Amino acid sequence: MDHFAYSTVGGNAVLSCERLPAEEVARLVGTPCYVYSKATLTEHFTKLAEAFKALDPLICFSIKSCGNLSICRLLGELGAGMDVVSGGELYRAMAAGVPASRCVYAGVGKTDEEIAQALDAGLYLFNVESEEEFENIARIAKAKNVVCKTALRVNPDVDPRTHRYTSTGKKETKFGVDIERAKEFFRRYGRDSHCKLVGIHLHIGSPIYTTDPYVESVRKATTLMDELAAEGFTVSTLDLGGGFGADYETDQTPTLSTYADAIVPLLAARVKAGLRIILEPGRTLVANAGVLLTRVLYMKRSGDKTFAICDAGMNDLLRPSHYHAFHFIWPAETPLAFRPDRRAKEMQVPGLISVDVVGPICESGDFLALDRPLPPVKRGDLLAIFTAGAYGMAMASRYNAQPLPAEALVDGSKLTVIRARERYEDLVAHERSPIALATG
Repeated sequence: MDHFAYSTVGGNAVLSCERLPAEEVARLVGTPCYVYSKATLTEHFTKLAEAFKALDPLICFSIKSCGNLSICRLLGELGAGMDVVSGGELYRAMAAGVPASRCVYAGVGKTDEEIAQALDAGLYLFNVESEEEFENIARIAKAKNVVCKTALRVNPDVDPRTHRYTSTGKKETKFGVDIERAKEFFRRYGRDSHCKLVGIHLHIGSPIYTTDPYVESVRKATTLMDELAAEGFTVSTLDLGGGFGADYETDQTPTLSTYADAIVPLLAARVKAGLRIILEPGRTLVANAGVLLTRVLYMKRSGDKTFAICDAGMNDLLRPSHYHAFHFIWPAETPLAFRPDRRAKEMQVPGLISVDVVGPICESGDFLALDRPLPPVKRGDLLAIFTAGAYGMAMASRYNAQPLPAEALVDGSKLTVIRARERYEDLVAHERSPIALATG
């Protein structure tokens, strides 16, 4: 569940973020703005930890999904490590107070500088994606005379049945190595003295709305582990990756307990025998913990279309345009006849109109929703875009010289701006002083 709810105020349904009316948040912070609920974040992390308690996992939050320092700090205080995919994300994790010793590092394109940074910081584990990458990490570790731990990212060739841009566990992907190559990889590199190959890493895609792909991939991984053990290689760590679904109002998301009920029995005995489990949740923790608030600038008719032109667009929330993703959108205040007692993908309420919710960007692909049933809306109305906490602000851009939006965290009735809205000066700050470099 999340802590964004409508209540009756006078004759209207009014959205609150925990105990603060959304309209009050927008008045104080401005729009567009991302608003996160501390109670939702805490509840989701606690439920995940409880569901997988029998495996005692290291839960490494996928920082790529929402990297705000305050969000990462909150999850770190709850016990989370961080799953990072760049030197910048590792820097961000440590800036939020999460030590590198609780971080795992994936990504196909780690630079020499990033690898050295992670080694110097005392990284817990590299997730290795190729033979050349392993050789490079080993070379740098040897030059530094340090020992690091690695896990091999294996593609179990399982179909996660998700968007092709976020399907990462098939053979036809840039990530990891085919499961058939894994044993040869261990034979070749499994006894390196500076780069210890101790684990298997799985990450098959996101979001995944059924447990079957996890069951299949875990079974393939444990079979591989047993075959490696027969050759004298001990796999002491299994990183299951992330990808658990978030509820985008599609009525198809399993509960965290449902995922755990399918996965835990496959691994419980191995954990008792010493296997370390790592989880890398992202959207399942933060997606429903955030909403994007946007103000309607203009209403417009064009042909048979009605447009609500808002101050937020694809530059603020890319998912609808990039993935054709669904986000529930509703006015923050509306007559009781339009109260969304149950947010649904298609609400069948008399009086709704079909609207394209679009932004200010000069692209035909700049939309937040197409042909969406909405109550009648007008200039100045505040709209709430739900389930926006994951891959919302993280994928925001300055396209069309639009400053990045503000971010705010609500804790009960307390409101904190956790990222200031950018100013025009911020857009050009790095261009003010050109640097001439000597050449030749």
